[in-house]
Amino acid sequence: MLINTDPSLFNKDLAPIPADKRTWGMYNYVSLWVAMSVCIPTYMLASSLIAGGMNWWQSIGTILLGNLIVLVPMLLNAHAGAKYGIPFPVLVRASFGVRGANLPAVLRALVACGWFGIQTWIGGQAIHSMLQILWPAAASPAVVWICFGAFWFLNILVIWKGIDTIRFLEGIGAPFMLGLGLLLLWWITGKAGGFGPVLRTPSKFQTAAEFFHFFVPSLTAMVGFWATVALNIPDFTRYAKSQRAQAVGQALGLPLAMTLYSFVGVAVTSASVVLFGEAVWDPVALIGRFHEPLIAFVALIAILIATLNTNVAANVVSPSNDFSNLNPRLISFRTGGIITGIVGVMMMPWKLLSSYGSYIYGWLIGYSGLLGPIAGIMIADYFLVRKRQLDVNDLYRRGGEYEYSNGINWRALVSLALGAAVALLGLVIAPLRWLYDYAWFIGFAVSAGVYTVLMRRAAAVSPVMPTHAVRGGERGH
Repeated sequence: MLINTDPSLFNKDLAPIPADKRTWGMYNYVSLWVAMSVCIPTYMLASSLIAGGMNWWQSIGTILLGNLIVLVPMLLNAHAGAKYGIPFPVLVRASFGVRGANLPAVLRALVACGWFGIQTWIGGQAIHSMLQILWPAAASPAVVWICFGAFWFLNILVIWKGIDTIRFLEGIGAPFMLGLGLLLLWWITGKAGGFGPVLRTPSKFQTAAEFFHFFVPSLTAMVGFWATVALNIPDFTRYAKSQRAQAVGQALGLPLAMTLYSFVGVAVTSASVVLFGEAVWDPVALIGRFHEPLIAFVALIAILIATLNTNVAANVVSPSNDFSNLNPRLISFRTGGIITGIVGVMMMPWKLLSSYGSYIYGWLIGYSGLLGPIAGIMIADYFLVRKRQLDVNDLYRRGGEYEYSNGINWRALVSLALGAAVALLGLVIAPLRWLYDYAWFIGFAVSAGVYTVLMRRAAAVSPVMPTHAVRGGERGH
């Protein structure tokens, strides 16, 4: 039971989930990851590696390694959500302060808005392609924007229905989408003469140096792909029945689903090289090259369902909570979702998807240099500084353990600034480009190290910080 909560820090959407309301089991987390992974950005992630010059096994290996790496911070940040039932913007108050938490929450929310825009743009394109099959006159560019708006409105309707609708969509969508993905793989590889010609498509890299020049930033992009959810995973694990349910479900769901569906993207794109002499990395554009209306229509329907599933789960839950955290009295989960939809359009997703280079080097690696430092600070605070002990009540009130200096922990802000600055330094100093290529890793390590040192020095000066008091909401030791 929370006592003396501050209205500026609390509403029902940010409140800890009671133990009897934590009903998500292992299957829910497996299906969540399957549904979030079976989407067009995953396909394009894999296909962009083929377009960049890798062969099929180099692409799959890079994706698998990236997802095994990002699974580690994912599970570490997930622990607090399952133990205390709190969402990401509340958890981050422990390290950044009850007011300072707004900065990492907004940074995470803005990245999610960008992803929301990307997914909505893809869904609009799929609707447009389906219309052209049924009505060739719909090829007009103006219709593209109408379709984009229609799909945006559909997403907003799902947001308005709330978290239970999202859970329902993930539960029924996961097995359905995997089946359709495998069907698409079977169909197009048949067109290309089977798996033999597809898997024999060679790598364009002639030397190890050439390969690693492309591999390093690509691996960072793989980690960056889920660096967003690695932060806000408590938004989902706060509903977990137990630590084991969420940990095993995620460990099974994330790497397996991403690798399997990435293989679909890799194989289909490799097949496009065999069929058309070039790697067509955009699946909507690829489907449009075939003149089989029934197959194209079914495939585009699958794209639409997958995009809707992923968009509301991966790109709405977190920013809705994050925006709500700015002013809980005025911004509910629903209102936060609508803000996400508006900002997502303002970020011009059509430019972020203009080429595979913009997608990987500009978008994925760029924001990973901001999110890696936040992950480093959160994990260092929870495991190294506080030893997994939080005072839940103080997370929702002023003047408590997480008040720091007027609600802001300047040590976290300094650590974030240093980590991001070092990670992004390679953008402005050419000889240090490798720092940008490793942006997530560099930012994570620098910020975690600086934060731990600063907090331990502060504790040595003032032994009462942190107190490691624990009250309310705890579960899952």
